[in-house]
Amino acid sequence: MPAQRQLKLGAFMRPVSIHTGAWRYPGAQRDANFNFEHLKRYAQALERARFDAFFMADHLALLNMPIEALKRSHTATSFEPFTLLSALSQVTERLGLVATASTTFDEPFHVARRFASLDHLSQGRAGWNIVTTSNPDAALNFGRTEQPDHARRYARAREFYDVVTGLWDSWADDAFIRDADSGIYFDPARLRTLDHRGEHLSVRGPLHIARPVQGWPVIVQAGASEPGRQLAAETAEVVFAASGTIEDGQRFYADVKGRMDALGRDRDHLKILPGVLVVVGDTEGEARAIRARLDSLVHYESAIASLSVALGCDASRFDPDAPLPSLPETNASKSSQERVLRLAERESLTVRQLAQRLGGYGGLAMVGTAASIADQMQEWLETEASDGFNVMFPWLPGGLDAFVGQVVPELQRRGIFRREYEGRTLRENLGLPRPANRHFTP
Repeated sequence: MPAQRQLKLGAFMRPVSIHTGAWRYPGAQRDANFNFEHLKRYAQALERARFDAFFMADHLALLNMPIEALKRSHTATSFEPFTLLSALSQVTERLGLVATASTTFDEPFHVARRFASLDHLSQGRAGWNIVTTSNPDAALNFGRTEQPDHARRYARAREFYDVVTGLWDSWADDAFIRDADSGIYFDPARLRTLDHRGEHLSVRGPLHIARPVQGWPVIVQAGASEPGRQLAAETAEVVFAASGTIEDGQRFYADVKGRMDALGRDRDHLKILPGVLVVVGDTEGEARAIRARLDSLVHYESAIASLSVALGCDASRFDPDAPLPSLPETNASKSSQERVLRLAERESLTVRQLAQRLGGYGGLAMVGTAASIADQMQEWLETEASDGFNVMFPWLPGGLDAFVGQVVPELQRRGIFRREYEGRTLRENLGLPRPANRHFTP
């Protein structure tokens, strides 16, 4: 009889809650985005609960919304991801540490070097979330006047991945012999210069850091557009999906895993983890009341600004009490825009109603008791809608503590979530193989 499938759980920490009203909720630690002691406590709580990873998103510009709306956002200030995760690597032992790094506004050598360093510092717990950056304001922070178009960003991302992983393979695992008697520190025959020249990038190499502990840090991807799905099928080992319903999840899962089959990749070597906001109550009514109170803390200015970001255009110009009009072509995230359009159509929402939903958090949510939430997670797992979840907490620390204290034990009781880590590295805990070096045999 085959073993029961096990959920994989990441924590989307941005570095704290994604919900716009989270910092105003009673009992929330309002400065948590920029308070290391709070963040250390959260990471250690996640590790005690045997979460797979702490995932930190990154922004390369303030959110592109009016200052009157932005002034209400708790994400206006947060730590630079590598600085924070390097610090967290020293106060945790098994928890994976995943950071976002942009292929549009960074260089492969920088990314390869930083992630290799984090993997060594954490003894094999680093993961790279590949993003192409959809915020047009980011271009202005990097000496550019406009955002590259969507297709060009993804073409560069594909080549960027090849260069970064090639740099990680610069050294054989046994290159550093450190023979004091002979005075030989490394074997030159076990070093390779990349010498990449491509359409978008030219990188000589080699990387001057030993091969990462995991061979490569775990490759994570979040795009759901057509180019994003293909990039995931070709390169990703974890996908942070954005499925709004279990049926959406099943279609996305079948599509991406089917692309892997066509490419000859083992479908078990990619874990699909939809993002989900989880609100836990002692009763269903209490959980709904918590969500309603949380949503009530979002101002309309922030709500309409969030809708504008998701759509890639100024939604304040639309009639708030009418359905969404036809949208102009933009360079915004295609998958984000499509999710919003489907939500508006599925629930027949006006612009105002849609903005209010997105103003807090408009994606997949599980609101209920520990048992009902576990029921939903188990159904997603067993019907191949996901391999687990990237959990978002409604506020910190209360929402995290409720999930850890109530939902995790219920999942463990059902035998669908671990009680102990499988290994020390993120790859071991996710059940992913260590990549062979493409240029050297052991």
